[in-house]
Amino acid sequence: MNELMISGIKIEDLIYEVRGKQVMLASDVAKLYQVETKVLNQVVKRNLNRFPEDFCFQLTLEEAKEVFSRSQFVTLNKSGDNRGYNIKYLPYVFTEHGVMMLSGLLKSDIAVQVNVAIINAFVAMRKYFVGNTLESRVSNIETKLIDYDHKFEVIFEKMDNEKVHHLFFDGQIYDAYSLLCDILNEARDSIILIDNYLDKSILDVLAKIDKSVFVITKNINQKDLEMYKKQHQNIKIKCDNSFHDRFIIIDKKILYHCGASFKDLGNKCFAINKMENKEILENLLDKIW
Repeated sequence: MNELMISGIKIEDLIYEVRGKQVMLASDVAKLYQVETKVLNQVVKRNLNRFPEDFCFQLTLEEAKEVFSRSQFVTLNKSGDNRGYNIKYLPYVFTEHGVMMLSGLLKSDIAVQVNVAIINAFVAMRKYFVGNTLESRVSNIETKLIDYDHKFEVIFEKMDNEKVHHLFFDGQIYDAYSLLCDILNEARDSIILIDNYLDKSILDVLAKIDKSVFVITKNINQKDLEMYKKQHQNIKIKCDNSFHDRFIIIDKKILYHCGASFKDLGNKCFAINKMENKEILENLLDKIW
């Protein structure tokens, strides 16, 4: 992975020095992670407390022009009078620490692999600047950084467990829906939603999910459903009255239990819990199919 390239360019050539820090453009990081730039921006917006300025920051206009003049991947709008370039959006950049934070939040195999290659590239650039006399020290730092990356993953896993084993009280409507959206956005392939009572508010949430959603319910407004399907084709509905509790199954691998109907989240005290017992998940999937 050390020789990972995009369009024939080595990772080291994608690292720039801004404000005395070595950074990579968010668009270049997105290409390496094989996701759209807006996906990285959304990750940062949802986790602002994890991305202080030492991890991620937005370039000024002058900084952006300087970086773009050296970048082979950024497309600029050239002005008609040929006096320069118009930059529509000021880009974000990630430092080495920001890249490490991203790899844990993206939760994909390619993110883990690419992260090691990017960290190696940052280390290689430091070796270039500090010289061969410090090569042994830099090598030791590289090893520690990779070790820290694995520790980040463990921390993220613990934080996720805390996040999904959560008790909500009457009135915490926004927090409850925010957690529901975070859970649904974990899906890479599919979502199974089991709730006897669904309404337009849940359809509004599902409209923003670009994954296949299989809904099992006994009561949903048919007019709302018909209007939804005219614009969105990501859900299938199965009418079934054999379920009492509410469940979310992510990618047929992760199971959540909810103590309240999704349409009533935050109206009364309830809990959302992640169920680790794989046998329960398998039995529930057998029942569904």
